[in-house]
Amino acid sequence: MRSELESVVDELKRLRKDGVSHVYVSDESIRLLDQRIKSASLAGGAGGQSEAQSAVESIPDKIRSATPEEFDRILKEEPAKVEAKKPAAQSSLGPPPDVVLPEGSKQERWDVLREQVFNCPVCKKNTRPGYKTVLGVGDLDADIFFCGEAPGADEEEQGEPFVGKAGQLLNKMIKAMGLEREQVYIGNIMNWRPQLPTRVGNRPPTPEEIEFCLPYLKAQVAVVQPKLIVALGATAAKGLLGAGSFRSLREIKGEWKTFEGIPTLATYHPSYLLRNDSKRDKRSAWEDLLKVMERSGLPISDKQRGYFL
Repeated sequence: MRSELESVVDELKRLRKDGVSHVYVSDESIRLLDQRIKSASLAGGAGGQSEAQSAVESIPDKIRSATPEEFDRILKEEPAKVEAKKPAAQSSLGPPPDVVLPEGSKQERWDVLREQVFNCPVCKKNTRPGYKTVLGVGDLDADIFFCGEAPGADEEEQGEPFVGKAGQLLNKMIKAMGLEREQVYIGNIMNWRPQLPTRVGNRPPTPEEIEFCLPYLKAQVAVVQPKLIVALGATAAKGLLGAGSFRSLREIKGEWKTFEGIPTLATYHPSYLLRNDSKRDKRSAWEDLLKVMERSGLPISDKQRGYFL
C-alpha cells in the first residue's frame, strides 16, 4: 500500500508537470507532514535530517503562517523581488533571427523559410551530430495549426514533428475530428531537440531557447495563415501566449486566446494523455477539440459528441 507521504509527493509532481509552481499549505498541514517525514526516517533507520525534512524546515516563517489571502499576496510580490535582484541575462544563443519572407506563393515562401531554418548557425549548432533540425509539416492551406513544444528522439531522427508515440496519438485525435494528418499543419515552438547529456529522456526548452525559435514559428503561421491554432501542452501555450500569462495549464485550458491575431486554444499534450490514461482527461481534451471543430466549421456527429462519456 502506498504511504500518505508518497501520495503527496506524487500529487506535487503532477502539479509541477501542469506548470504549478506554488501551492497553499496550512501551518497544520506542514506540521503533520513534518511528523510523517520524521516517522518515515525512523522506520527506515536513517540518521539525521532527511532532505525532505530540511526542505520543510526551510519554508520561511511568513509563508508558514500566511493565510490563503496573504499567500496569494506574497506570490505576487516575491517574483518581482527576485526579478529585481537578478542581473541582466546574457543570451548564449544570440539575438533571435530576423525572418523576412519574400512575396510569392505559400510554397515558395515556405521553401525560403525552410532553407533559412536548416542553414541557421544556431539551429545547426544545437542539433545533435547525425540528427536533424525539425520544421513543421502539413497542408500550407490548413485551417488548423497544431503547435507542440519541441522535437523528441524520434522527431530528431526523422526530421518531422510528432512522429513518436505522442504523434501517433495526435494522429488518432485528428482522425477522430474527421481529418487526416495531411489536412492540418503540425509544428513546434522549437526547431531542435533540447539537449541532455544522453539521448534518454526529454527536457522542456528554456525561455531563451523559446525566444530564439519563436520568429521561425511566427513565420510558419504567417505562411499557413490558419483559422485556428491549437497549443498542445503548457510549454507550447506559454511560448505562444507569454511565460507569465498563466501558472497552470488548467487556468486557460479550453479558453480562446490569440496569437498573432489568430484564435488560439490550449489543451493537453498527447504525451500527457499517454502518461495519465484516464477517461476524464481524454474527455476533457476531446471537449477542447469539439470547440476547435465548431469554430472551424467542421461537422460534428452525435457519435463524436459522445466520445469518452
